[in-house]
Amino acid sequence: MLSAFARPKVNLFLHVKGKREDGYHLLESLVVFPTGGDKISGREGLGLTLTVTGPFAEHVGETENNLVLRAARALQDKAKCELGADITLNKNLPVAAGIGGGSADAAATLHLLNQLWNLDFSSRQLEEIGMMLGADVPACLRSRPVMLSGIGEKLADVDRLPGFTILLINNRRPVLTADVFRKLDILLAPGPVFEFISGNFDELIGALGNCRNDLQVAALEVVPEISQVLYALDNLVGCRLSRMSGSGGTCFGIFETAASAETAVRRIEADHPEWWVCSMPVSAETAC
Repeated sequence: MLSAFARPKVNLFLHVKGKREDGYHLLESLVVFPTGGDKISGREGLGLTLTVTGPFAEHVGETENNLVLRAARALQDKAKCELGADITLNKNLPVAAGIGGGSADAAATLHLLNQLWNLDFSSRQLEEIGMMLGADVPACLRSRPVMLSGIGEKLADVDRLPGFTILLINNRRPVLTADVFRKLDILLAPGPVFEFISGNFDELIGALGNCRNDLQVAALEVVPEISQVLYALDNLVGCRLSRMSGSGGTCFGIFETAASAETAVRRIEADHPEWWVCSMPVSAETAC
């Protein structure tokens, strides 16, 4: 049995640069992948099966069209492979939460089956398959800090990012990406420029402070309760920057130390026991 973690994808900033004729939006975003997340396990089998467990299993829906099985089928097709696998998804991350859970699951599945089936596909080959599954999947395959642009297919590794701890909070209200983009009013003015050179933590916070998430206003129209999460983050001791990730509704706070983040977790758990909250380290290391 092999296993791999599907790390959450967190957009430290997200600028919408325009919209293509085919409906895809052009983006610019700095993305990080905190340690932890969903867990994909698999062993060879006669066909392809998926079992979903974990605290958010009941929110996944029908497994037949799950991105995990779609990724497995896409890899089978590309490799002209007749091998099968019994796959288990331990769903630890909330669903429809703006942290790329499904895309990360698909990426981890591609990595795992590439090893399980001894296919020896290159990273580029896996990213080509991933792009067919969703614009976020190639970045999730790298599972390390990247600057993405285009519709998500243009990736540039970010090597100087300092380590820090990120606090993720979700109020358990699912937010559908399509609903948010329908509310989006694209800014015509040029977006802020992310300038980061030294790898210093304080410089990173300053550079991120000049940026934004262009989907945040639209997401607040869809689920106004996201503002309560942002307010709670802003009032935590040690939180250096707070923002919504992706299309919502998960919001994050950046902490310089793990100890200050854990203190914040206890505060949120006491004040809002109905919310999902988790702190995770962020580094420049690749997950897979």
